[in-house]
Amino acid sequence: NACLAEIDTLQPQLNLFTTVFKDRVLEEATRLPDGPLAGVTVAVKDLFDVQGVVTLAGSSIFSTNAPAAADSTVVRRLRRAGALIMGATNMDEFAYGFTTENSHYGPTHNPHDPSRVAGGSSGGSAAAVASGAVRIGIGTDTNGSIRIPAAFCGVLGLRPTLGAIPTDGSVLFAPSLDSVGLLTRSADDLRTVFSVLTNSATMQPEINALRVTRAGGELAQGATPEVLEATERIASALGAVGSLDLPAVGLARAAAIVITAAEGADQHQQLLRTSVDTLDPRTRGRFVAGMGVSATDYLAAQRFRRWWQHLMSSVLGQTDIVVLPTVACPAPLIDQEMIEIEGITLPKGAVLGRFTQPFSLIGLPALSVPVTVDGLPIGVQLVGRPGGEATLIAAATHLEAVGAIRAGRPAISVPPTRKTA
Repeated sequence: NACLAEIDTLQPQLNLFTTVFKDRVLEEATRLPDGPLAGVTVAVKDLFDVQGVVTLAGSSIFSTNAPAAADSTVVRRLRRAGALIMGATNMDEFAYGFTTENSHYGPTHNPHDPSRVAGGSSGGSAAAVASGAVRIGIGTDTNGSIRIPAAFCGVLGLRPTLGAIPTDGSVLFAPSLDSVGLLTRSADDLRTVFSVLTNSATMQPEINALRVTRAGGELAQGATPEVLEATERIASALGAVGSLDLPAVGLARAAAIVITAAEGADQHQQLLRTSVDTLDPRTRGRFVAGMGVSATDYLAAQRFRRWWQHLMSSVLGQTDIVVLPTVACPAPLIDQEMIEIEGITLPKGAVLGRFTQPFSLIGLPALSVPVTVDGLPIGVQLVGRPGGEATLIAAATHLEAVGAIRAGRPAISVPPTRKTA
């Protein structure tokens, strides 16, 4: 009841949810299963199927669809662990965007400054966690859609290794890039939820044994001085040694953009034929551009992807974690179209995914940890090797312990075993 009351207060200010499951969650709270998430409040991005609820995926076109016949795998695993699914959160239409400025359902506002975006496309989930409306947020990350809103809203945001968490029962965007991701206010919460959603135990490696390095070259520039200084503070707190000048980063980002555009347009080509005028104008323009990607360009991007993955596997063999910014600057204002960085003014879409897209391309796990600059949150990104989520979470735990990042609410504790009558 307290959580629902908080949502009632925050929703008009921040526009976090497209649907709140009020009556349903009150009934479910009377018969919770024992589990590591028993009674923990969770918000899920409105592209995961919830049985009996219409999955909107940020689009008015889907509002007339039939309700989902079954829970998605993610929702089913959360329920089995005892979580309370409080509602479905706002997002960029079909997850194609970095800001959650949705023409159908309105923008989600940043809890730290409601005149600013919350990031996207999982902005509703990130803002719900940051504002205290819920304990845990679930979203997806194709090119940065967990990490960017995590950075702008001041929470932890994990994009796991591609395929670590099933996407069954969700509306896909770019299938070869989509990853289910998590948003929390503490590393312990992150560890618990990741274990639940992967059906695995997450061990915590010794932080002193980790090899940490900075990203150099292109990835050590292109952000505000304050962001770069904050990144260096986190690197130092983790004992980073030296830097890695990662090769072909610009080409990796270009390949990610080509693959995203082509696969996104392919996923929704029927809507482009039948309902193009009903799409959010931002989404429509991106999908139409995607329809223009040639097979030659798409295959060239995939060939580069394989080459870069092979190259990066060798480079990352020298380290456990690479530290770099998540975003180039704090959250822009809602409806702000241009961002100035280092004296150069660019469209915000060209700025926001700069540090996240290269690693999405090859499915690496990456965690954004929260740092505040001049009263606004930004994120520092920790990138690991495939399957290295436990290493990233251990690093976040250490950063919390030494006060380098500001965690939020108390961590999840496993409830005591209930006695039966």
